[in-house]
Amino acid sequence: MPNFEHPQYPEATLLHLESMVPCRESQVSSLLSIFGEREHFSFPSIFIYGHTSSGKTYVMQTLLETLELPHVFVNCVECFTSRLLLEEILTQLQSLSSENKHGSYVPCDTFNDFVRLFKQEIITQDLQNQTVYIVLDKAEQLREMEANVLPGFLRLQEMTDRNVTVIFLSEIVWELFRPNTGCLEPFTLYFPDYSIGNLQKILSHYHPPEYSADFYAAYINILLGVFYTVCRDLKELRHLAALNFTKYCEPVVRGEANERDTRRLWKNIESHLKKAMQTVYLREISSSQWERIQQDDGEPGHLKGLSAHAHVELPYYSKFLLIAAYLASYNPARTDKRFFLKHHGKIKKTNFLKKHEKTSNHLLGPKPFPLDRLLAILYSIVDNKVAPTANIFSQAYSPRDGFFGLMHDLQDPSSCLPTLGLLSYGRITSLVTLQLLTLVGHDDQLDGPKYKCTVSLDFIRAIARTVNFDIIKYLYDFL
Repeated sequence: MPNFEHPQYPEATLLHLESMVPCRESQVSSLLSIFGEREHFSFPSIFIYGHTSSGKTYVMQTLLETLELPHVFVNCVECFTSRLLLEEILTQLQSLSSENKHGSYVPCDTFNDFVRLFKQEIITQDLQNQTVYIVLDKAEQLREMEANVLPGFLRLQEMTDRNVTVIFLSEIVWELFRPNTGCLEPFTLYFPDYSIGNLQKILSHYHPPEYSADFYAAYINILLGVFYTVCRDLKELRHLAALNFTKYCEPVVRGEANERDTRRLWKNIESHLKKAMQTVYLREISSSQWERIQQDDGEPGHLKGLSAHAHVELPYYSKFLLIAAYLASYNPARTDKRFFLKHHGKIKKTNFLKKHEKTSNHLLGPKPFPLDRLLAILYSIVDNKVAPTANIFSQAYSPRDGFFGLMHDLQDPSSCLPTLGLLSYGRITSLVTLQLLTLVGHDDQLDGPKYKCTVSLDFIRAIARTVNFDIIKYLYDFL
């Protein structure tokens, strides 16, 4: 016996519907009661709300399609203006007939035109004797449209004098929708988040046929134990389950463990899942790339290219600016001559202690540096890489003149060098805004602003690789 009861639909249909919407029996039963029979007038409007991936869209689509109810389903993000929205509803309404599966374009400029054309289409499609459902997904976008659109949909049944129900699907509560001028209140229905037990049941339902249900349920239990605290999105969890299941099965495929050896299976995939947890929602690489990385790398703890920090997109010369800032933060100022002066002459080895005889600057943390030192290092590292016409500088500037030479150039641009110039202050400000650099003190100090670079060594090495710069050669700690 199905949990759903409705006199108009056969038991087999209700059983099929129940199997399609697990853990949403209460909400579906409420909707079946509200809908009633096909020819009955239903509520003029229904407002369904709940967090992302709580099953609102899926349940409505499944319910309307399984019961074969005439309906129109429109995403308000795709139809972002009132005209697009109204025309899409009319076009889908035309396609409800078996003769015309692809509705023709219907121009509709105003809501008054929509009411008139809607009444005509209902008669044309012979839908006068049954309820037509208009589902507006992502309905919060309606608040950005004209002021008459939302109240118009709430009263559409009254204005058209037709048996029509408008269903709003939203992630925010009705109180944030209600117009100040008042409106017809819809029937509200809440979809709560799936509990961990619900997620376990739903995800286990899609087990591969070549493995037993108990084996896949144990895998889902491990997966939720890792990801449930950071992700409760059903769609994302299904993606992660499909992506990592091959890795989980490896000991079974190789014959090193059986399906009940949960401890060995967990040890095999533990580090891999923790690494994958860093990229939840990001989709930085495709599923095929992820699987290829699994096969190429022997240790899942050393997967490459999965950190969001390794893929920060910066302008080409801003990357050199960040590299120069890192070198200024982690190299002592007295070593600049050795690293960045081409003809520095012979430097005694006693001036540079061996690695085991000094404290690592990376352990001590970044040191503040003045603006003129940053620009001097930048001038040195891009000297052979920058094009003569590169427009990264707005005024000419030679760091050999020092900071006061820089201030002089600002007052007299005619004295500037033609090759490189004063770095646009906006690039430094952008790096500070991105929290890649930190301003130390105030930028109105007489001796100029000072900065610190806040990125890690792995981060800057990834940035340096994108511009073919070997940063390790310029770090004092790696001498």
